[in-house]
Parts: sequence; structure tokens; C-alpha cells
Amino acid sequence: MVVRRVMMSAREVVFFKGVVEASEGLAAVYAERGGDLQVAAPAERAQELDAMLDGLCAELGAMRIGQ
Repeated sequence: MVVRRVMMSAREVVFFKGVVEASEGLAAVYAERGGDLQVAAPAERAQELDAMLDGLCAELGAMRIGQ
């Protein structure tokens, strides 16, 4: 399992979660508080997750924290 952390505006969280969770079971999103999110996926899908997160973060003005 890999976990990625993403920070975004709280108003974008519902859209972000919808896109991620609709991506053929790629990942699950957990909200710490507001726009502080943890995104978890199987290790074998890490590259796919990273590519999707890069695109969504660019579109939503979000920031990846760490990896």
C-alpha cells in the first residue's frame, strides 16, 4: 500500500474524492481535516496514482506533500 498526502481548498475536496474514487478502484481518499487529504492505493498502482494526482493537483491548484 502507498499513501500520498494532498493539500487543497476545502471546497475542492468533494470533486477530488469523486474523481479518485471513480477511477476503477485505483485509490481511496481519507480526509484528515478540511483540504488535508490522504490518498491510499495498492503499491503496484503507485505510478498510475502519481500520474492522476499530478493532473488533478494541477487542475485544482492543489499541492502534493512529500512523495
